[in-house]
Amino acid sequence: MLGFLVLLAWDAVGLDLPISRLFGGPAGFPLRDDWLFERVLHDGVRTAAWALAAVLAIGLWRPLPIAPGLGRREIGAWLIAALACAALIPALKHFNLTSCPWSLAEFGGTAMHVSHWRWGQGDGGPGQCFPAGHATAAFCFLPAWFVLRGRAPRAARVWLAATLVGGIILTMVQVVRGAHFVSHSLWTAWCCWAVGVATEALLRRGEPRLGRGR
Repeated sequence: MLGFLVLLAWDAVGLDLPISRLFGGPAGFPLRDDWLFERVLHDGVRTAAWALAAVLAIGLWRPLPIAPGLGRREIGAWLIAALACAALIPALKHFNLTSCPWSLAEFGGTAMHVSHWRWGQGDGGPGQCFPAGHATAAFCFLPAWFVLRGRAPRAARVWLAATLVGGIILTMVQVVRGAHFVSHSLWTAWCCWAVGVATEALLRRGEPRLGRGR
């Protein structure tokens, strides 16, 4: 609930455009095709995220040093939750009419800025840019906090901190490139957090309950 209120506050303050204007102008975004931002911090990080998902899959058969004390059930839930996040965000983007900052007329494109709250209203651009897909490479691992905190609280804190730091970095990578507004990634984080909440609820429902008597 707190996270949702933060999203509402961010949208109400309207910081998306002012922040993006720090990195782009009428000629576009100078770092849009920068090698470090595009090849390493975009393409490379996405590949690394899939590699980590593959490591989780291996953990279904062999113990994982990155997740001590977890059984196959928890590792499976963690993997499924991460994959669910990776599928959910692109699905939401596919049906959304919000265009990326680099498509706006203010930054050399043709679209007009329209709030993503105006559902069903196009902005004259290609759309399909909300929420942020690239930030999912980090935020899809937010459910780890919910899976780990019951059995390995220290590991849970480490994963949460690493995921948040990674998500912030990937958010700014795309803001600098003009690929997304900050709010796009904030919504991605919230969606992945919601998947984590649902994952924890399902895990608890599946746990055996000790009866008080016969």
